[in-house]
Amino acid sequence: MNFFSIIILSRFAISPLREFSIRANTNSWIIHPTKQFIFIALLCVVNSSLLAQTSLDSLQHLPEVVITERFSDREIRSTTPMQILSEKEIRNLNSLQVSDAVKHFSGVTVKDFGGIGGLKTVSVRSLGANHTAVNYNGITVTDVQTGQTDIGRFSLENVETLSLNSGHSDAIFQPARIFASASVLNIQTIAPTFKSNEKTNGKISLKGGSFGLINPSLYSNVKWNSKLSSSFSGEWMSAHSRYPYMLQYGAEGVDSSSVEKRENTDVENLRLETALFADFSEKTNANIRVYYYQSERGLPGATIYYNTQNFSKQRLWDKTFFTQGHLEHSFSPRWVMQANAKYNRGYLRYLDPTYLGASGEINDIFKQNETYGSLSVLFKAFEKLSFVASSDLSATIMRANRDNFATPTRFTSQSVVAAKWVSNHILATANILYTQTVESVKVGEAADNRQKFSPYISASVKPFNNIDLRFRIFYKNSFRLPTFNDLYYPIIGQRNLLPENADQFNIGITFATVIRDKLPLLKFSADTYRNNIKNKIIAFPAGNLHQWTMMNLGKVKINGVDVTAESAVELSKKIHLYLGTAYTFQQAIDITNSTAPNYKHQIAYTPRHSGSARAALEMPWLNAAYSLIWSGIRYSGNYNSKEFKLNGYTDHSLSVFKKINTRFGNMGLMVEGLNLLNKNYQIVRNYPMPGRSYRATISINF
Repeated sequence: MNFFSIIILSRFAISPLREFSIRANTNSWIIHPTKQFIFIALLCVVNSSLLAQTSLDSLQHLPEVVITERFSDREIRSTTPMQILSEKEIRNLNSLQVSDAVKHFSGVTVKDFGGIGGLKTVSVRSLGANHTAVNYNGITVTDVQTGQTDIGRFSLENVETLSLNSGHSDAIFQPARIFASASVLNIQTIAPTFKSNEKTNGKISLKGGSFGLINPSLYSNVKWNSKLSSSFSGEWMSAHSRYPYMLQYGAEGVDSSSVEKRENTDVENLRLETALFADFSEKTNANIRVYYYQSERGLPGATIYYNTQNFSKQRLWDKTFFTQGHLEHSFSPRWVMQANAKYNRGYLRYLDPTYLGASGEINDIFKQNETYGSLSVLFKAFEKLSFVASSDLSATIMRANRDNFATPTRFTSQSVVAAKWVSNHILATANILYTQTVESVKVGEAADNRQKFSPYISASVKPFNNIDLRFRIFYKNSFRLPTFNDLYYPIIGQRNLLPENADQFNIGITFATVIRDKLPLLKFSADTYRNNIKNKIIAFPAGNLHQWTMMNLGKVKINGVDVTAESAVELSKKIHLYLGTAYTFQQAIDITNSTAPNYKHQIAYTPRHSGSARAALEMPWLNAAYSLIWSGIRYSGNYNSKEFKLNGYTDHSLSVFKKINTRFGNMGLMVEGLNLLNKNYQIVRNYPMPGRSYRATISINF
């Protein structure tokens, strides 16, 4: 498939009328970002203007026992901690990428290496990024090489909702793979909707800001007839990100310091996405999605005292292409089937031209191919009781340009049986997941095959009829397989690694109420939890500091509390105030070896106290929003000594937004001020974050 195939598909793509869609990744070519983005944008606008008008009443048929509810109701009803950010809430958070918005969830630690192009991974409740699945429209984004997903690559331009589940969602009619992870970050893109007699709609926007940021984007929907609709989304982003920072030579405020600039921080990426949705009948619907992403970025090095000129020259090229398909059919009110398929190709090139080894440089190229299929069947036994059986198969292979590379292949089979009970006072779910893997290599010895059963159970109880107060509890056992890097990376990898095993326990309470005319919304949740990780995979020196190996040596015990609150206040009939806050306490300690000096010390980069807050004021003439992210003291090493201590930080941001009606459509103007206190705080040691910066956005909804 070439680039022009994507253009053709973008004209015949559809929007998901379903909660679940499937996708697949591939990528094999490089497109010049600026020219192709402009070409596609013009093509979509021209195509939209040539279509004849039709009408389509959108009908959503949900096979499970689900009561129509707002996002906030889902969070209160959920048997596991669930946090949701709507499109409107995301806009008020001063967020450019998904990684920026995710920082506002309680219990989340985002490891951010700084700048727009910096790598960003997410860990939930200190379990590690490998235990967090990232689902894009219902299908997990996979990376068998590292096991972690860089969430900085995902834009917010076409995102409708972000949600985070600790444990598992109460929606059981899903592919088996989604049941496997300890926590799930769901990214749901905007589905096409149309007003009466409307055939096309969309949005064009342009962002610009500090450090060379320029970010044009386009989103459009087309209604082809009463059964077919399509969507297209594309954007290009570029920034040099050479932001200034204060480099301290010793204790802050005591020894000398200098103002430096981050180097090798540039980024340029392109995202193209198109989807086609078919609502064949009330019983049958399907969709297909095509996605392409490419980026080139510098990898800034750690700040070096007295030697800031020797900055990193490492570069990273990333290309991803996937195609996905989803089909759902209701045989009867009791029986529903869905099938999903995905093909994914990933390309990663890493260059270090300053490597001091005999080769004089490192120029690694890694390629991943994955083929995935899933079949699920829902049986609604009674009005309140449903069962699901789901089975997934996937095959993944990784190739590299290194001599004698193992070229591993992993076949994975996952099957789950799940049950769900829904009544006015009780919501309960349970499932058991069976996972089996088969490993093979072309060079050397393959890792062991694995088999594992993983149980899960959860419940939410509402004891009173007239008070929306609920108590919830869940237990989940999950594991994460060693990655291909853990197993097969030259010298470092170990074939005999065991999977990491995680046990999660959670007890919580949720409450919601409404006071008419004054308080349209007030909700509160508090959860206390205990997580245990066994067989934690860690890097360990083997003989000297230049030779490391992977070993199952780690044990981590995590105790924590998450608290969230949200409210809406009606100041007058035309002025509304929205407030939200989240707080997390985490005691994540290393209990690997009782004789080690770091026994029961807090694990690296995990603050004991952290939180966020947000406020949005909606007025007829102007909207304003404020957001805050704060973190307590952390340590960059598992030994909590003074030399590893990282100070806490706060990040304050403010934005104003104005809507203007024009003959071209509704125009939106937004101005944002980020990190207003101008602090170069560090999330990762020696990787300072940008100080004060500004962004401006102009958008037109047509």
